[in-house]
Amino acid sequence: MTETGEGRASGPAAGSRWLSDDERAAWLANSAIMISLPAALDARMQRESQLTFFEYMVLSVLSEEPERTMQMSRLAARTAASLSRLSHVVERLEKRGLLARARVPGAGRRTNAVLTEAGYQAVVGAAPGHVAAVREYLIDELEPHELATLTRIGTAVAAAIDRPTAPPEAPAPRP
Repeated sequence: MTETGEGRASGPAAGSRWLSDDERAAWLANSAIMISLPAALDARMQRESQLTFFEYMVLSVLSEEPERTMQMSRLAARTAASLSRLSHVVERLEKRGLLARARVPGAGRRTNAVLTEAGYQAVVGAAPGHVAAVREYLIDELEPHELATLTRIGTAVAAAIDRPTAPPEAPAPRP
């Protein structure tokens, strides 16, 4: 991409709406959070509880459900994971005895993930370390008024991601 003297791009990117300096700074700061925070949580959790951050999230979501059970497609949505990624993680957790899969009765190929007692004990044991890490890396670095802003930002971004995208407009028919 090249920019002309007036700050406009030339070439294929000419129609793009570029970020201002303030927008770019905000984006880069947020990108650092999106990349660094999960990696830091993952390393710490593996060291302290032998669970990855994502494994912990799966177990944690199940631990809060009635009967510690949830349909896999819903669990994927709650953990922001593809069904494929979730299936691989569930398989690993199942081999460790931390959860089990059970077919949902009826038509279709629906499967529940069920937290075992060992899985419940693992998530309960890992929770204090997880909370301490979240506090250390994020919460305690913010002023109280910034928490509400962070919540608003996270909610807005999640809504934008979950918003259905409109299909591209079809070209007008030729006369």
